[in-house]
Amino acid sequence: MSATLFWQGFWRLADPKISLASFAGLWLGACSAAAYSNLHWGWLALTILGVFCVEVAKNASGEIVDYDSGTDLAINETERTPFSGGKRVLVDGLLTREQTAGISRLFFLAAVSIGLVLVFLIDYRILFFGLAGMALAWFYHAAPVRLAYRGLGEAAVALAYGPLVVCGTYFVQTSTLSAPLVHVSCALGLHVAGFLWINEFPDSRADKAAGKRHLVVRLGTDRAANAYVVLLASAYCWLAFASLAFPGATGYLWGLVGLPLASFSAWRLLQRTNDIPALVPAQAASLGGFVMMALGAGTGYLLSTPGT
Repeated sequence: MSATLFWQGFWRLADPKISLASFAGLWLGACSAAAYSNLHWGWLALTILGVFCVEVAKNASGEIVDYDSGTDLAINETERTPFSGGKRVLVDGLLTREQTAGISRLFFLAAVSIGLVLVFLIDYRILFFGLAGMALAWFYHAAPVRLAYRGLGEAAVALAYGPLVVCGTYFVQTSTLSAPLVHVSCALGLHVAGFLWINEFPDSRADKAAGKRHLVVRLGTDRAANAYVVLLASAYCWLAFASLAFPGATGYLWGLVGLPLASFSAWRLLQRTNDIPALVPAQAASLGGFVMMALGAGTGYLLSTPGT
């Protein structure tokens, strides 16, 4: 297998579009920490690298599980979108099974090594963030838990890309937690889970046939579309509550800048629930919505905090 194919496969596993979910949380956590103290750029770089390694490892291990279950094989060309349908590095012959497994092991090992450096040099309590993140990443696809196959993948994503990434980034810098940030991170986590949710619609036929019973499969597309609206509305209501309920947290209200994109995404899904090509703009808007929520909330809080 050529080096060109290998790097094409690796690029798919790294998937910059999907990695925006973790980088959004990293931004929110780092901005919140920078509002009170100077950032330690070395620790931040290691945090970013560690999260990236977990992303790649999770995607690689998930490719093997989804290939073996038949999920990726069952998706036809008309159901693929830039945001759904799997990475398909095995289906498209970009990587061998051994290469994919090797990438997963290598990047999980790298993530563990980076986490242990942070634990030993900063605060032992970082270990709890790391263990939780690694467990969610591994058992998202892997047996015996297989969260994504049991209707628990959405909750896992909300937890991982919300409180774990955001508050973990903040904790590495400050060795403390912030009550308003915990709430805002939960709002972001719901929005990121919404992005996963809308990406499950094009895959729902193939996933159902392969036994991957995520919530869109369990609810059916019509009810799941309504639930998507509730999910995004809850995210922005939670953000507004956290911003107004805690003194000095109003800067987080700038996260509402993501609301127009989220609204378009929800409207489009309701109008064209079973029209896969028409859902692509809604998927893109959902991604843009959570990115803008994180950028707006983090930047707004940083700039509105006295002394920064």
